Amino acid sequence: MVRRRVVEGSAERERLAELAGAASAEAALATPTVEPSPGTPTDLTAAAFFDVDNTMMMGASIFHFARGLAARKYFRNSDLAGFAWQQIKFRVGGREDPQSVKASREQALSFVAGRSVSELISLGEEIYDELMADKIWTGTQALAQMHLDAGQRVWLVTATPVELAQIIARRLGLTGALGTVSESEEGVYTGKLVGDLLHGRAKAHAVRALAAKEGLDLRRCTAYSDSVNDVPMLSVVGTAVAVNPDSGLRDTARKRGWEIRDFRTGRKAARIGVPSVLGAGALAGAIAAGMAYRKRG
Repeated sequence: MVRRRVVEGSAERERLAELAGAASAEAALATPTVEPSPGTPTDLTAAAFFDVDNTMMMGASIFHFARGLAARKYFRNSDLAGFAWQQIKFRVGGREDPQSVKASREQALSFVAGRSVSELISLGEEIYDELMADKIWTGTQALAQMHLDAGQRVWLVTATPVELAQIIARRLGLTGALGTVSESEEGVYTGKLVGDLLHGRAKAHAVRALAAKEGLDLRRCTAYSDSVNDVPMLSVVGTAVAVNPDSGLRDTARKRGWEIRDFRTGRKAARIGVPSVLGAGALAGAIAAGMAYRKRG
């Protein structure tokens, strides 16, 4: 009986992950994308997918967003402290347990329920400029620009809300973003997710779904991430690259022969063999990050 419940629970999680991935791909393509510069060659079958937290950006994007919301009195500082502790546990442990992910989901939904999509986007734009713009890893941004210059589309993939992910992509001049999709009716959040958080296997489903819609050859794509949680995502593409990896991902990368890039030492992209990455194909990436903010009591 216990085994049966475990199997059923696993099947349900996989179903929700697949639903989340499909919804994320649909939302990404429904948003106007950044067009390549005139004269740039076009590579129709290769694309770059970058994780955000600790890969493209220092720290967790949703935590920076939560800081901005706390400053605007959207919730208590104690709630922010609780989220910070959850992030620390995640970073030290390397994996998020199902209960932690469930708690993050419920907290996120309690915040967005009843709020307008336009409000979240407006706040996200303000907070990005205030707290996130100077957190971008220049080495990783250089890698993204390299792919854009080669005519390849560049997508962010993250568990943060898709609206915030798209803001980050626009600010960086990237093609677009895959992120967690929250259900909305007439421009107002209902307090439900479409599927689940774009986390773990859901990110692999999102990349597959986007590749199918865009006609991409995943064998020519590459994944960038810092977290062992993103091994499912890294495994669906032709080339996987560990960027600023945690210990779990570093071990996996070494065992599988994946490239490792670490910008935390201050080394510049030009000094660590950037051309070898492009030569292997385009990129793709994903990472797990909590959505743990809480509505002010």
